[in-house]
Amino acid sequence: MNPYAPVGIFLAVAAIASAAFCIVPGLLARRRPNPTKSQAYECGVEPTSEVGGRFPIRFYLVAMLFVIFDVEAASFYPWAVQMRALRVYGLLEMIVFVVVLGIGYAYVWRKGGFQWR
Repeated sequence: MNPYAPVGIFLAVAAIASAAFCIVPGLLARRRPNPTKSQAYECGVEPTSEVGGRFPIRFYLVAMLFVIFDVEAASFYPWAVQMRALRVYGLLEMIVFVVVLGIGYAYVWRKGGFQWR
């Protein structure tokens, strides 16, 4: 038996199952159009207030800053694991990394990105 046969069988079964899961519900579903269901609102509930006004961009800015600095901080772990193998070169690279990260942090702080207004 070919060593890749189980992988091929698995991929074939996965493709058939995913196609069946996508196609069969569309064929078996009841079609009962309803004006309430066709409304562009959650669960057909009438809105109680107007949604006008601008949404503060500050929420998105804080979320992006969190993701950026969190991902950067997560890169310290692999460095710490391989610190002995990297020796002085790894230490210098990490110092450069921390300096660049600190410059970005200082820039955002100076621009007021961390203030919640």
